[in-house]
Amino acid sequence: MIRRIVVTGVGAISPVGNTARDTWQSVIEGKSGTGPLTQINPEKFKSKVAAEVKNFDPADFFPPKEIKKTDRFVQFAVATAQMTLEDSKLDLAKEDPHRIGVLVGSGIGGLRTIEEQHRVYLEKGPGRISPFLIPMLIVNMAPGQISIRFKLQGPNNCVATACATGSMAIGDAFKLIARNEADVMLAGGTESCITALGFGGFDAMKALSTRNEDPAGASRPFDKNRDGFVMGEGCGVLILEEMEHATKRGARIYAEVAGYGMTSDATHITAPDPKGDGAARCMVNALADAGIKPEKVDYINAHGTSTPLNDKVETIAIKKAFGVEVAKKVMVSSTKSHMGHLLGAAGGVEGVLCVLAIAEGMVPPTINYKTPDPECDLDYVPNKARQAKVRVAMSNSLGFGGHNACVVFKEFLE
Repeated sequence: MIRRIVVTGVGAISPVGNTARDTWQSVIEGKSGTGPLTQINPEKFKSKVAAEVKNFDPADFFPPKEIKKTDRFVQFAVATAQMTLEDSKLDLAKEDPHRIGVLVGSGIGGLRTIEEQHRVYLEKGPGRISPFLIPMLIVNMAPGQISIRFKLQGPNNCVATACATGSMAIGDAFKLIARNEADVMLAGGTESCITALGFGGFDAMKALSTRNEDPAGASRPFDKNRDGFVMGEGCGVLILEEMEHATKRGARIYAEVAGYGMTSDATHITAPDPKGDGAARCMVNALADAGIKPEKVDYINAHGTSTPLNDKVETIAIKKAFGVEVAKKVMVSSTKSHMGHLLGAAGGVEGVLCVLAIAEGMVPPTINYKTPDPECDLDYVPNKARQAKVRVAMSNSLGFGGHNACVVFKEFLE
C-alpha cells in the first residue's frame, strides 16, 4: 500500500517576517530583509550587510531560565515548531506520541554559544564555562528540544548537510512516513550564526556580497552584476502527515509531497560541479520519485544564492534536467533575493514558500533583477510576484561538500 504524504502545517521565522504568513506576504510584495550588519561590529569585514531576523523575543516562547540554556538557532526551531503545530491544528492530546517525529537540521548549529563560551574560558578560566555548553551547541538539540517540549516520541533525527540541510530534512521525513515509521513529522531547518567567526569565515572566502552602499539590493540572484550571497538566519518547519491520518481529522491540506532526490557532486568542497551534473541528476531523481514529467512542473524555487558560479551552474543544471525547451517555460525564482541565504534553514523556509505558492496560486518573484546575464537565461519571475496556477513546485538546495537535494510538491487531489 502506497502511503501518500501531505503538508498540513507551515511555520517560519525569517528576515522578512516572524511567521510563515508574514514571510509569505513580504516575499509576494517584493520586500527585502537585508540591511546593515548589526549583530556584530562590521568594521573589520569587507561585507557589511546581512539579512537578520528582527524583533524576535525568545521570552514569547521560553521561560527566562530556559532562554539562558538555549542557543538562538534552537530558540528559532522550538518557536517555529510551536507555530507550525498551531497552524496544523493537530491536537497532540489525541495523538499517539510514538507516531509523531521530528527531523529538523542545522548546517552549523551553536556557533554563537561556542564563541561566547570560548571568551569566557580565555578571560575567566575553564571553571567558569557553562555546564550547558555542549547541549547548547550540538546541532541535534534543535529536534531534541522540539521533541522534549511537545513530548513527541517518534523518530527524532538531525540533518547537517550545509545549505542542503532543510530540504534533506523534509525529504528524509517524507520517506520515514512513506516507510510507515511515523504518521506525522515536523521537518525543516534552522540557523543562526551571524557571529564574528561565522560571518568572518564566509567573508574571508569572498563569498559575501560587498554591495554595502545598497543593502536591500545586495542579493540579486541571476542578475549579471551579482557579487556574492547575503548571510541570513531563520527557521522553516513543515508538518508532513500521512494523507488518511490528515483527512480523518479534517485537516487543512496545503499540498502533497510528491518526490525527493539527493545526489553528490563529488567535485569540490565549496564550488558546484561546473557542468551541473549532480544538481541535474538530483532534479531528475526527484521527478522520477514523484512520477512527474518535467513539462508538468510549473515552478522551481531555485537555490539561487546570488554568487557568480552558483546561479550559472544551477541554470545549466535545470536545462539538463528539463531539456532547454521545457526549462525556458518553467517559472524559476530565488527567494534568497528577499531574505538572503539562511544556510541550513534555507530549504525549510523555501519549502514553506513552495507549499504556499501552490495553495495561494502565486509565484514569488526574484527581486533586484535588473541586468540580464546571457548565461542565466530562464524565466526568473523578475521583480514582481506572478499570479499563476501552480500544480507542481520544486525546491532546490545545494550545499558545500557537493550535497544536492530536491523536494517536489504538488497540488493535493483526493
